[in-house]
Amino acid sequence: MTELRRRMLEELRLRNHSPNTIDTYIRCVGKFAQHFGLPPDRLGPEHVRQYQLFLVQRKKVAWAVFNQTVCALRFFYHHILHRDWMIEHIPYPRHEQKLPVVLSPAEVAAVFEATRNLKHRTILMTIYAAGLRVSELTHLRVTDIDSQRQVICVRQGKGRKDRQVMLSPKLLEVLRIYWKSYQPAVWLFPGGVQGRPITRETVLTICRQAGEAAHLSKRISPHTLRHCFATHLLEDAIDLRRIQVLLGHRNLKTTAKYLHVSNLAVRTTVSPLDRLPDADPTPDR
Repeated sequence: MTELRRRMLEELRLRNHSPNTIDTYIRCVGKFAQHFGLPPDRLGPEHVRQYQLFLVQRKKVAWAVFNQTVCALRFFYHHILHRDWMIEHIPYPRHEQKLPVVLSPAEVAAVFEATRNLKHRTILMTIYAAGLRVSELTHLRVTDIDSQRQVICVRQGKGRKDRQVMLSPKLLEVLRIYWKSYQPAVWLFPGGVQGRPITRETVLTICRQAGEAAHLSKRISPHTLRHCFATHLLEDAIDLRRIQVLLGHRNLKTTAKYLHVSNLAVRTTVSPLDRLPDADPTPDR
């Protein structure tokens, strides 16, 4: 391990970043240095510019990947090299305004029905029923399911925050059937490695395969089910502030994006055409 890598690991841990963020930042800075074949402390503004153009024009990476690289490089130059003047050369990209993919309740039910493996179906139902992030799902412990109080305790979610979400009676019934079959001891959904929880990659694969088995035209991910949770609550007239708390969003603006994908406002809005006097539907040709 190089000295720079060790220092960056220490700084990220001191600031209590999540293991996923630590891995992402280390990987992004490593790829940046590897691209030029030089240590990152020998790379300057022009190298950053060239690498950003490479990511956008040649690699055509998604906005999220590009933004992760920007965050990692800003952290590295600010906290590790203490070159604050470099920050202005690594601006944040403009956020893409894309609406999330959302399934109808019937499509969600089709996904569950098409998933014949009990463990896989329970995983998908837990994400949807509680609106969990994939990292929150993988780190659920058996003791986090509080059937007496009808809540699920989400430990150290995004931003290192604990929260509670409702425990659906229907989900509790499924979880009890799952527990009798698999008898998990510590992790609610253990992985293939003894003593470790299921991996993010495995959950992503389970979700993709479920969408294919349901013959959906939409490509779905665990986060799609989280989007469905929020949108379907909104369409059931649950207030936005309560949904924000359940999702664990820090900013209400983040939750407000679901106003744009919910069809409640669209369905209940009368088209101006319907307010006009009736006209002959078959005019002369």
